[in-house]
Amino acid sequence: MVVNHWVVINRDVIARDNVLLPLPEHHTPEQVYTALECSYPKFYKMDKLCKWTLVAAEYLFAKNDLLYHEIDKNKIAVALATSHGCIDVDKRYFDGIAVPSPALFVYTLPNIMLGEISIRHGFKGEQLCMVSEAFDSEELYFSVHRFLDQGGMDACLCGWADAADDAYDLYLLWVTKHGEGLNFTPAMLRELYQQGHK
Repeated sequence: MVVNHWVVINRDVIARDNVLLPLPEHHTPEQVYTALECSYPKFYKMDKLCKWTLVAAEYLFAKNDLLYHEIDKNKIAVALATSHGCIDVDKRYFDGIAVPSPALFVYTLPNIMLGEISIRHGFKGEQLCMVSEAFDSEELYFSVHRFLDQGGMDACLCGWADAADDAYDLYLLWVTKHGEGLNFTPAMLRELYQQGHK
């Protein structure tokens, strides 16, 4: 298994495959999305975590589907971990919603980010949303390895996606069974994550 591409986005950096990309001046998810020149109308209805995760996926896929155009989309898994989940929406939902709305409620579930990416890119394989206090390379490795080695999947979009208040930390990877790239190991996952957080 190999890591074909990866992206890191946080307050200090936007990088794809260790190549720094220009940071928009204020870098809100909306400003970064606009700078990418994407066209996905649902973006503006999403919560902060979904927006940042979708932006990271757009950087990862470099505004095209060439990474996955020859892969059966039924065999593309998505495995993401988060710490805060949808805490911003949870707070708003708890504090001020007189009449609950299904459109808002769905964004109180941390796994909605997986669904939004899968809908946007047409992925129909296995999905896993994990909640942990911090990025855990062993847990992520175990889950992705299981999908690709035993679960019949050919590729996996995986990583860490966290956003709360004004903080955000995204680290997405494209992992396949074969091809060119870095050897997929827990140590490599840790190393790539740490490179984006110096």
